[in-house]
Amino acid sequence: MPEQKPPRAETRFERRRAQTRRSLIAAARVILAEENAMPDTSIQKIAEQADVGFGTFFNHFESKSALFDAAVADALEEYGQLLDDVTAVLDDPAEVIAANVRLTIGMVGTHPELAKILRHRGMAQLHAESGLAPRALRDIEAGVASGRFTVDSPDITLSAVGGALLGLLELESRHPGVVGPETSERTAALVLRMLGLSPEDADDVARRPLPPAPPPRA
Repeated sequence: MPEQKPPRAETRFERRRAQTRRSLIAAARVILAEENAMPDTSIQKIAEQADVGFGTFFNHFESKSALFDAAVADALEEYGQLLDDVTAVLDDPAEVIAANVRLTIGMVGTHPELAKILRHRGMAQLHAESGLAPRALRDIEAGVASGRFTVDSPDITLSAVGGALLGLLELESRHPGVVGPETSERTAALVLRMLGLSPEDADDVARRPLPPAPPPRA
């Protein structure tokens, strides 16, 4: 068996380049949350927010649109990983869905930047290939495979569930404080009924204690 070579260490240039890209994405996430990526947000403003030179921007992204797309994907992938970590201890597909619904509604308080990005750009991400959408579809399909859910089309169900969550985030943005833990539990129960659970079973699952948050990833 040939000897495997150890992975090549990143050079100082590669580390700095990666850090600059992360800074640009972080700056774009702030702007997305604050301004909904308004067309008049200039590349100069993004560069200043990231504390990099104007010309440096084009070493990483060909346009503002490309950067904002990367920022949305980064934000939703981060939150998707968090949901996976929290629900990893759950065996019941219905409880996984309920926890995800409740946590996503609660992100208005726990992860306000992510909540704003999801509200502003979430509709376009409902059937994206990364982030929250494929995880939600995976969980719906797991429930169908186990016999816990009875739905004709997981894709259509994903659209309905995603639309309900985005609608609640929009409602909270217009009337702060109207969406709380009780609302998140009721919404989770409605989603579970949509997936085929009885009203009694849906209410029971939706009110179960949430798993504790895992420690931050290294």
